[in-house]
Amino acid sequence: MAGDFLKLVNGVITEALAIITSAGAGDSGKIPKLDAAGKLDPSLMPSGIAPESRTLTASEALSAGDLVNVWDDAGTPKMRKADADAIGKQAHGFVLASVSSAASGTFFPEEGVITGLTSLTPGATYFLSQTAGGITTTAPTGANVIAQVVGFALSATELQFRPQSPVVQVA
Repeated sequence: MAGDFLKLVNGVITEALAIITSAGAGDSGKIPKLDAAGKLDPSLMPSGIAPESRTLTASEALSAGDLVNVWDDAGTPKMRKADADAIGKQAHGFVLASVSSAASGTFFPEEGVITGLTSLTPGATYFLSQTAGGITTTAPTGANVIAQVVGFALSATELQFRPQSPVVQVA
């Protein structure tokens, strides 16, 4: 198996093929590689060390940092953008990397830090936005919208995701 991942020239490793994310047991023995942020992907970490995550199929294109909703597609859980304008599309978690429509991606269903955002106000409370997948400092108003606190800004680029129960406004 070592030949699949290492190239030796005169006893020196000259090339190492590495993985950024792990699909599980099938990737055993492979060399991990740091991601674009210089960090190990949580999928490479042992259970209990990394934040809880799941691999789900996206039913629409998702961007890094989007808040997502998990829904049932004929018995198959899928993820889509959470949206305060659509009852039943409250935020269940988030994605840290973009996911193409119909592709599998990593979904984070628990509290955690969403990185790579911009223009946040440190300490400010954020709500699920009426722009699908987004956040806002203004609670959505109007009939048939979801008001859901999703966390607070740790910095101008990081949101501590701490979702509260959604409240549906009916009038």
